[in-house]
Amino acid sequence: MAKVAPPRGEDAIREVETLFERARKLRVLVVGETIIDDYLYCETLGKSGKEPILAARYVARETFAGGSLAVANHLARISDEVTLLSYLGGLDPNEDFIRARTDPKVDLHFLTVPNAPTILKRRFVEMYPLQKLFEIYVMDSDEFVAFSDELCAEMETMLADYDLVVVTDYGHGMIGPAAVSVLCEKSRFLAINTQMNADNRGFNTVSKYPRADFISVSETEMRLEARQRHGDLRELIVEVAQRLSCPRIIVTRGSKGCLCYDSATGFVDMPAFSSTVVDRVGAGDAVLGLTALCAVQGAGAELLGLVAAAVGAQAVATVGNRDSVDPAQVLADIRAHVAA
Repeated sequence: MAKVAPPRGEDAIREVETLFERARKLRVLVVGETIIDDYLYCETLGKSGKEPILAARYVARETFAGGSLAVANHLARISDEVTLLSYLGGLDPNEDFIRARTDPKVDLHFLTVPNAPTILKRRFVEMYPLQKLFEIYVMDSDEFVAFSDELCAEMETMLADYDLVVVTDYGHGMIGPAAVSVLCEKSRFLAINTQMNADNRGFNTVSKYPRADFISVSETEMRLEARQRHGDLRELIVEVAQRLSCPRIIVTRGSKGCLCYDSATGFVDMPAFSSTVVDRVGAGDAVLGLTALCAVQGAGAELLGLVAAAVGAQAVATVGNRDSVDPAQVLADIRAHVAA
C-alpha cells in the first residue's frame, strides 16, 4: 500500500487548529482505571553490607494523577465537556488527592470497589540519571473484575450521550468481557488503547474488542496482538484493522516516531519530533487522548501523525504526568516541523 506524504506548510497548521477548535464542543467520556503514580527519588549507595541487595538514600517524593485521570486532564485542555468513569478503591480511595489533581472541567464519575485500594504504582527512581530502579503495584485486580455488573449498568445509561468514548484499558480488571460488549455496542465513536504492563503481559491485547473506530497502541503492543515479534508492521496493522473493522490506527514507535494508518489513504510514517526523553510514562496516554479528538472528526493519517508526534515529544520531555499537554505548544511544534 502506498505511503502518503505528510502535509506541508500552513495548510497543515490551519487544519490542526480547526480540529482543536471544533473539539471544544465534543462531549467526551473516558473509561478506564484510575492510577496514582508515586515517584520516590533516591540516590543509590551500593550493595548492602549484609544482604545481596541495592541500598539507596531517599531524597524526595512526587505523586501524579495517572492512568485515565491523566487522559482526562489532557482532553480537558481542549474539550470543554469531559467526563471520567472509573473505579476508586474503598480501602484506600485517595479521593481528595485525585480531585485536587484533576482539571476542574472534568466531571468525575467514580464507582467505589469496597474491598480494593485505588490503584497505586510506586516507582523508586535514581535522581541522576532519571532511571527507575524498582516498581510496586498496590491493587487488587480480582475485586475489580467482580464489580463488572455495576460498571456495565452505568455505561448502559451514559454511553449514548457522548460523541467520543476513549477507553484506557490497562488490563487491571476493570474492563472485562461484559464491559467490552457494552462499549462496542453502545459507543458512537470508540477510541481504544490496550496497554501492556507487568500485571497483564500477554493477556490484554486489542483483539479483546470486536470493533473499534480508532486504535492507538505501541509497536510492542501491536506485535503482541499479532503474536509476531518480527515481520512487516504494515501487514500486521492492516490485518488488525480489517479484523476489528477499524479505519484508523496509530502505532507509536518511540524514537522512530509513529506509523499511522487510514483505510482510505494508506500509511504515513511520521518521524519523532524530539530525541530528548526524560520519562516515557504517560506518553502513550497523551497521544491517545489528543489524536482521538482528531480521529472522531475524520482526520486522516497525515494529520493524526503530526499531532501524535508533537504530543509525544512534549509528553516524554516531562516526568510522568507532572504536566498536561499544552495545545498551543503542540501547534508550535507542528509549525516548526512542517516549515523545516
